[in-house]
Amino acid sequence: MGWGLLGLCFVVLLSGFRAARREPGGFFSRAIQWGAYVWLGAFGIFLTAVLASDAIAGVLSLSGVVTDAHALAQGRAAAVLGTVLPAVAFAFVTARGRARVERTTVALKDLGPGLDGLRVVQLSDVHVGPTLDGVWLQRVVDQVNALKPDLIAVTGDLVDGSVEQLRDQVAPLSGLKAPLGVYYVTGNHEFYHGARAWMAEVARLGLTVLQNEHRVVERGGARLVVAGVSDFNAEQIDPPLASRPDLALAGAPPDVPRLLLAHQPRTALSLGGLRVDLQLSGHTHGGQIFPFMFFVKLQQPVVRGLATVAGTRVYT
Repeated sequence: MGWGLLGLCFVVLLSGFRAARREPGGFFSRAIQWGAYVWLGAFGIFLTAVLASDAIAGVLSLSGVVTDAHALAQGRAAAVLGTVLPAVAFAFVTARGRARVERTTVALKDLGPGLDGLRVVQLSDVHVGPTLDGVWLQRVVDQVNALKPDLIAVTGDLVDGSVEQLRDQVAPLSGLKAPLGVYYVTGNHEFYHGARAWMAEVARLGLTVLQNEHRVVERGGARLVVAGVSDFNAEQIDPPLASRPDLALAGAPPDVPRLLLAHQPRTALSLGGLRVDLQLSGHTHGGQIFPFMFFVKLQQPVVRGLATVAGTRVYT
């Protein structure tokens, strides 16, 4: 039952996504997208539960503890559904609730006294789209502003859809407030839905788009370089927008601490000796999707938290 249901879901979702492309923004499209995202979240748990039930059933059957195959199958199905349904329900409520705030203190070498206690709020991978709308995003914006940040960093994967589809839903971003600025870099999902259009829209909302460039912020006589690059894989979709840390930091004062915004943690591996005191990244969702977070480490050097990568501290 478990494996058949897994296969059926994949077939249905593949057919649904093809149909959704022919009816962008329609009811059918939204229904299929909701199903796809819920299924994406459930898949890992479902797969793990099915594999575990297969293993346990095999042991029980071979050991002779259970000899009634029909009863064993019924028990497996009940165990799988009894595990998956509550877990998915909990994840759904959590995802649509208040964003969780994680606090980390990082000491930056050469940071002047005027910027001591600088509060940076990072917002990443919010994926506004079919399942997370402008109402939810407004709550997130209110949460961010309540933290009274000095600087806000939006590190990509902001949306799952085109500007035409989501312009109204991302409008709350214009309410983000920080005295030293609100900065944005693209993630891979922006490139699936028109990165250039999204950069223009985000800039229209008042955020500073850092496309392989930097700014120098100052407070109390102390300065900080805030640089940003496009997504690590941008070159594969839009070559002129390829990630270029060298361009982002070109002309930056060498004696001033440097903060780099880069969607993927592995950008740190491409710095080639460039000075970066702290890189803020997203992309991994903190190992959100079980059990695949165990494999993310094969691609990304940091899955969650603060680590040193090729001599650069990276937080994701």
